[in-house]
Amino acid sequence: MARVRIINEVPEKYNPEDWTLCFQWCEYIYENEDNERDFGYRFIWRRPDSSLQAARGQAMIPSVSDIEKLMKRADEAGWLRKVEEDEHKIK
Repeated sequence: MARVRIINEVPEKYNPEDWTLCFQWCEYIYENEDNERDFGYRFIWRRPDSSLQAARGQAMIPSVSDIEKLMKRADEAGWLRKVEEDEHKIK
């Protein structure tokens, strides 16, 4: 079992009343005797009420263009590759 701390996020809302696909950089904190942690990217959906839809590690992504759009926005926001460099400094 792991807790997830969202560090960065870029969202793409499909319409004002609909769900939002998010691309995130997260810290995964494992609940074990060593309190291990790791970092990684994920795609996840937010419901219209902004709560997360955790689907057992899976998020249906409508198209490759949606992936590319969110990754481009993360890059433009300055965190797409920088977070990996920062994460290596932490370990």
